[in-house]
Amino acid sequence: MSPFLISAIVFACVYGGALLGFALHVPEHHRDSDSRDVLKASTALIATMAALVLGLLIASAKSSYDAQREELINICADVALLDRALAHYGPAAEPARAHLRETVEAAFGQLWRRGSEPPSTAGEAFFDSIDRLPAENDQQRAIKAAASQLAIGLGRMRWLLYAQSGSAISTPLLVVVVSWLTILAVSFGVFAKPNATAQIALLVCALSVAAAIFLILEMDRPFEGLIQISDAPLRDVLGRLGR
Repeated sequence: MSPFLISAIVFACVYGGALLGFALHVPEHHRDSDSRDVLKASTALIATMAALVLGLLIASAKSSYDAQREELINICADVALLDRALAHYGPAAEPARAHLRETVEAAFGQLWRRGSEPPSTAGEAFFDSIDRLPAENDQQRAIKAAASQLAIGLGRMRWLLYAQSGSAISTPLLVVVVSWLTILAVSFGVFAKPNATAQIALLVCALSVAAAIFLILEMDRPFEGLIQISDAPLRDVLGRLGR
């Protein structure tokens, strides 16, 4: 389900709860100061728990986003280093450099176009091309060993990005926090008079909550949507390969 649709559902729940609160006719003997104090204390407790859970959701999405962004930057740095190492190896490494470029292009397509697909086998062809390099002296043997280690590390990081492509947002937590926010909206409407000012205030509140959930869900999809990781590092390293 898309973040926009989920946010629309959240808006409907919260604002619908406010309208339900307006529609409820609370008897006058339930509108005394003691009843209001109980309601305020209850809603304050729910609001505190909702704020804590919202903070947890934001932290989870932000942590996942930052981790994948850092992994992508590390991959780009290792790719650039690997390409320069193969350039110093000599002409025999040109096929391996060509395979490296194909691997990076394939990764670019998978991350930003298909996102959740597993890594292609282009990386295996690149590793095989390194393994076939003829090491004729100590320098070439050292470069070949380092290139092999870098290639293994790149493959591991790519699979790690794929493994982290799933959602970091807990669905039960999201459902619970939306339920609490809906309860809060109902309580706001119970003792408020259904005038234009109150309705507009609760409408803005519902829109704000839906926008917050939308941003959290967007951040949970780092390679698609509005808040996606920039592809500039990968484009930059792709433009430098083979030079």
